[in-house]
Amino acid sequence: MWPLVLLWGCLLLPGYGAVLGPKEITGFEGDTVSLQCTYQKELKTHQKYWCREKGFFLSRCSGTVYAGENGQETREDRVSIQDSPQTLTLHVTLRNLTLQDTGKYFCGVSKLGRDESFLVSLLVFPGTSRPSTQLHSTSAEDTHLPPSSSSSVSRVSIPKVRILAPGLVLLALLLAAGLVALGSYLLRWRKEAQLAAETQRNEKVQLSHLTSEEDEAPSQDPEGDMIPGPPLHMSGEELDFSKFISV
Repeated sequence: MWPLVLLWGCLLLPGYGAVLGPKEITGFEGDTVSLQCTYQKELKTHQKYWCREKGFFLSRCSGTVYAGENGQETREDRVSIQDSPQTLTLHVTLRNLTLQDTGKYFCGVSKLGRDESFLVSLLVFPGTSRPSTQLHSTSAEDTHLPPSSSSSVSRVSIPKVRILAPGLVLLALLLAAGLVALGSYLLRWRKEAQLAAETQRNEKVQLSHLTSEEDEAPSQDPEGDMIPGPPLHMSGEELDFSKFISV
């Protein structure tokens, strides 16, 4: 049972790093770009091809162009492909690029079971035609040649945005944190000002109450005796009555 499972897995699972090439290539409308994919020695006699990826869930090839035998170049429409078994290299050239060519492509090697392949992304930008760009790669890392002077700003602008993006995000976070700190400080200052105003108002109210109580209290001399008030004015009848009482 296990030998059958291992055999089936070897037929279906592709070899790791069996085919390598550039992950991404870029060009402008009308450009001619070339790329190279390398493959392992055991795939030397297998048929090589170039195709466009189709499908969302299951990848499949569209517009496949197969390399000729004995290193002969094969050309279909705007695509040419040539296999070099001596150097274990597959050469692919794309001419007269259009915006519709943007997409993902396979450098593939036909074999029993699942084919060996490497996925390459092609980006085409609006612009004018320039001399062809050669891309040589024997690893899975991106390799790009310096762009011509006439389009250096357009080609470099995209990497600059990617480099500046983290800095812009950090700056936005710092600005937001500063605004939050400023808002909390102003809110705390406003509460303290309201509390101080309320405390001052309460002190004024208490002071006014104490002043009114002092005004209502009877006056006394320093020894504690009551200070006599002004003499009372009595009528004649009240005076006669008081003398009668006294007698």
